[in-house]
Amino acid sequence: MPPVRLGIRREDKNHWERRVALSPDAVRSVVDAHAVEVLVQPSTTRIFDDASYAAAGARIEDDLSSAELIFAVKEIPIELIEEGRRYLLFSHTIKGQSYNMPLLRRMIERKVTLVDYECIADDQGRRLVFFGRHAGYAGMIDTLTAYGDRLRWEGHESIFSAIRSAHEYRSLEHARAELGALGAEDRPEPVIVGFTGYGNVSQGAQSILDLLPTEELDPASLLDPERRRRLRPDRIHKVVFYEKHMFQRADGGEFELQDYFDHPELYRSCFERFLPHLSILVNAIFWNDRCPRLVTKDYLRRAWPAGDLARLKVIGDISIDIEGAIECSVKATESDQPCYVYDPRSGVATDGVAGDGPVIMAVDNLPCEIPRESSETFSAALSPFLPALVAADWSRPFDSLDLPAPIKRATILHHGELTPDYRFMERFL
Repeated sequence: MPPVRLGIRREDKNHWERRVALSPDAVRSVVDAHAVEVLVQPSTTRIFDDASYAAAGARIEDDLSSAELIFAVKEIPIELIEEGRRYLLFSHTIKGQSYNMPLLRRMIERKVTLVDYECIADDQGRRLVFFGRHAGYAGMIDTLTAYGDRLRWEGHESIFSAIRSAHEYRSLEHARAELGALGAEDRPEPVIVGFTGYGNVSQGAQSILDLLPTEELDPASLLDPERRRRLRPDRIHKVVFYEKHMFQRADGGEFELQDYFDHPELYRSCFERFLPHLSILVNAIFWNDRCPRLVTKDYLRRAWPAGDLARLKVIGDISIDIEGAIECSVKATESDQPCYVYDPRSGVATDGVAGDGPVIMAVDNLPCEIPRESSETFSAALSPFLPALVAADWSRPFDSLDLPAPIKRATILHHGELTPDYRFMERFL
């Protein structure tokens, strides 16, 4: 039997995308342990150069047509989708994203098999292969940078002014070392940073904030005037919001977490009560159009001119669903222009940190800003599945396809047909 061939394609979505799904170390391991050849498309932007892959036992080839499995990170241009191929990537289709429905249609037409990393999860639905924590790292750094830039525009220098965008540091460790050295600072008023969510993205973001002198508050304390009066001005105060703090049943019934997960459309947001007390809001929750919004344009239109949100400087929308949970996130940004100011009166977004309204940090590809660390972590999580991916007989019908359950659950298309768990996506097509 000829060896199985794996292909690693170059990323071409934008010039910021330098990540890989499989690192040279992962390539070396799979080549050494299995009857596998690895073909790697040449790239001048990838965080690991061609020579590193060649040294790991890969062949550098532009043509991946002989590869049985092709690994990418981001979507593949529609015109490059080939008949009958097997792709592993982030397709960004499972929410019915309209901008990627043409890609999904083309994959169906070309009888493609598609495994989506976003759907690789255990029996409890916890994701196993992800960049989320690194999105949190980079997103928090960029949010703190935006806060420092906004304060400077308002005429105030602070320790936040010394923080650079994540992509300007040599490495994640370099960024951590610099932030950790900043120390305490007395401020005219305490800085309060709110986090929506508690998953991988939020945990990554919190770990960056915790490098600074930080104390945690529970959400109830935030609503207590006496407790707020006693906050130390030389500390950054962190508040983590759970679903029970952000949502309530629209009919006045008791909040139940599983009920919210099952029927989010029956709930409404009660989050606005916290917003006037936050200096920075970091959004790190999952959202779809069944869920209530946390920050609405209508609320901003009413509260901002009244001065109710004078404290709120920056919203770091790490999750970045356009006009989603944070409705004033009206567009995504890139790393060289990460922020805009949303004017609640006019609804206009102006690039930069100057203007009337909250600053929105909305970079939609944050792990690209720390490409080496995010790629190494992602590759290490994906690598244990490689033996089964290599050994599988992909020609078999889906029902008899022998794959680990997390991979089988992540198979959106098999031979161009939506698999049972994803037939709901027909309505998006």
